[in-house]
Amino acid sequence: MLETSARLLRLLSLLQTPRDWTGTELAERLSVSTRTVRNDVDRLRNLGYPVHGTRGAVGGYRLGAGAALPPLLLDDEEAVAVAIGLRTAAGGTILGIEETSMRALAKLEQVLPSRLRRRVNTLHRYADAVPRDDTGPRVDADTLSTIAAACRDHVRLRFDYRSHDGSESRRDTEPYRLVNWGRRWYLVGFDVERADWRTYRVDRLHPRTPTGPRFTPRELPEEAVDRVRRGVSSSAWRHRAQVVVHTSAARLAERINPAIGTITAVDDTRCLLDTGADTIEALAVHLGLLGADFTVTEPAELVELVRQLGARYRRATEP
Repeated sequence: MLETSARLLRLLSLLQTPRDWTGTELAERLSVSTRTVRNDVDRLRNLGYPVHGTRGAVGGYRLGAGAALPPLLLDDEEAVAVAIGLRTAAGGTILGIEETSMRALAKLEQVLPSRLRRRVNTLHRYADAVPRDDTGPRVDADTLSTIAAACRDHVRLRFDYRSHDGSESRRDTEPYRLVNWGRRWYLVGFDVERADWRTYRVDRLHPRTPTGPRFTPRELPEEAVDRVRRGVSSSAWRHRAQVVVHTSAARLAERINPAIGTITAVDDTRCLLDTGADTIEALAVHLGLLGADFTVTEPAELVELVRQLGARYRRATEP
């Protein structure tokens, strides 16, 4: 009986990989006959696992989705990853899943082998997270699910939206992507009324029901998601600067993240970088890491700080 149970677990582990397995392949992996494989597949089905089988030369077995959730089989690394993810979700930015995450984590830790439980607890004990800002924006799990489903099904979203200045409006949008940046969630979509791509803070929108009609998907511009990164970063900058960088726009774009700033080509050897930072000191340091010469003319305090840093670096290399 123990040998049969171990074989079933091994068979289940194989079937959970995203591919089709022929009866012969499974028999070779398990060192049994194809008849035994068929019997074991029937046992898994009786336990509630939806094992789908197709006949023919290209047929095989695959584990599908069922109406109920049967027991999951996780290897060591998967179990640790799920435990860490649940612990993180319990203190995250999505409302309504904290208690659910803690219940799932308690069930998982109860059945974890001691060696894995120790790994998870050690990481939790010695890894500090930034304290959660309970006043920060948080989104409802149902709202995220509604938006994700609309993106999947290509259905228009109608929602009430509150802009950063507090003004209220009603939007009709073709949704395409949800983007998580820091503690905020953003929706990238095509605003039907404005006939242009827009990004929306999810914590500022309230979906209306029913949703709108289906739409034919447009080609999502590459810069649509990058627009979120640039917009989020620039809104947090306290100090800004436009710097002429002595390299081509293409080469600089390969070196920096889009969140650092906007690049505009001047000619084949120069480009303009619109960038910023929370402090002048951080801005000066970031410019020094561009990997190319640059010219900065304003703001005056940044120019003076760059002069001071240049002199300091020269003195640091003198005999």
